[in-house]
Amino acid sequence: MNTVKNFVQLVGNLGRKPEVRHLESGKSVAKFSLATSDYFISKTGEKVQDTQWHNVIAWSKNAHFAEKELDKGVEVAIKGRIVYKMYDDKNGIRRTITEIVAEEIELVPKHSIAATQETTTA
Repeated sequence: MNTVKNFVQLVGNLGRKPEVRHLESGKSVAKFSLATSDYFISKTGEKVQDTQWHNVIAWSKNAHFAEKELDKGVEVAIKGRIVYKMYDDKNGIRRTITEIVAEEIELVPKHSIAATQETTTA
């Protein structure tokens, strides 16, 4: 485990269709947002959904995959690394952007209702 320094794995739904740019160098880059949700029970016993949004960047073959296969609402599994970028805004205030650089992207297969019912009744 000592070799893994910066690794993240997320499963979530795309918030929008990927925005893909083809650079003069021949490389492609795709940007999209990914929503991950967790649930917890509040003090009042109510089930509450907590959704986090992640900015995802995909390069080269992953950008081509994103352009071809991904669309708003699609569920994907992403493996990658976290990158922090800092900049000064127009008012001179230091800002930080957190991005996930996707090194692997996979579509999450949809389970049929019949298959889920068979599993739960068996």
